Amino acid sequence: MANTGDKKPARARVTLTDISSRTWEHPADRGALVALRKLKGFDVLLKTMSGVFRERAWRLTLLGSAVRVDERQFARLHRILAEVGQTLDASDLPEMYVQSDPTLSAITVGMDKPIIVLSSGLVHHLDDDELRFLIGHELGHAISGHAVYRTLLLRLLGLTGLLSAIPGGALGIRMVTVGLLEWSRKSELSADRAGVLACQDPTAALRTHMKIASGGTLDELDVTSFLAQGAEYDEGGDVRESLIKLTLLQQQSHPFAVVRATELRRWIDSGAYTAVLGGTYPRRQDDDSASVSAAAQEAAASYGEAFERTQDTLGKVVHDLAGWMGTASTWLNDRFRRGPESA
Repeated sequence: MANTGDKKPARARVTLTDISSRTWEHPADRGALVALRKLKGFDVLLKTMSGVFRERAWRLTLLGSAVRVDERQFARLHRILAEVGQTLDASDLPEMYVQSDPTLSAITVGMDKPIIVLSSGLVHHLDDDELRFLIGHELGHAISGHAVYRTLLLRLLGLTGLLSAIPGGALGIRMVTVGLLEWSRKSELSADRAGVLACQDPTAALRTHMKIASGGTLDELDVTSFLAQGAEYDEGGDVRESLIKLTLLQQQSHPFAVVRATELRRWIDSGAYTAVLGGTYPRRQDDDSASVSAAAQEAAASYGEAFERTQDTLGKVVHDLAGWMGTASTWLNDRFRRGPESA
């Protein structure tokens, strides 16, 4: 039976006035975005390419095959999008379409004028609060400009065959693609944070991840067991399992649903979510002065914390080796700086 909207009374949400997308961007995501935004003309070039070759085709396809959300069609979704936009202080909202698709999926396409596309499966299975999280997730993608950089990833993937004919070309494109896929996975964690800030209901965010993982049902799921799965995945096992996880993720643009739920819960438990609702967050007016080096340092610190936290065997080996190398480097630098006579 389809969800026609929850019957709970309306709940007041904090409007996050002038909130910058840097608030919800994962450190690794934010570091890449800040660096790319500093390349003047880069976004304009990609947006122009998309506008000419892709964006119009996407929109025409949706106009001809899907249902555009407005005051008269899927009015509930139209209302939720407006509410999410108000909460995230976004005045320029994307068009939104519902496409016939039984899977639970959503995507934000386009760059000059982003378009949110929801599957009919999502609309059927999610209640209002869950849809608020999901639509906030997609609006977060749009505000962060993720479609621009995802287009770069798609272009590079399309060039793989051409560059393989150039000596060293395939290896070079592979290295860049792996880096962009890692960024893409982190961008999904960023958008999840935007979603929970939009709905301001962490339990609704968790339910959404559980429904995505299960195909839409909560009847036979348990929150504690679901989160324990994420912890078990983090812990991994021996080196062989660690290598298998790396292989599984190589071509994935999205983290697994269980992992996303665990990562979002970790961010909420850190106190960052509560701080944002209390008014402690970066403002859009300061975006131009954001430091590339500071964002890169935050990204490095984030990976360091992940390695420190993990029980994964390979992760521990890499982390311990990196710590040993850092200690050795510090000792050598100090040794050469002082000179042999002071040893």
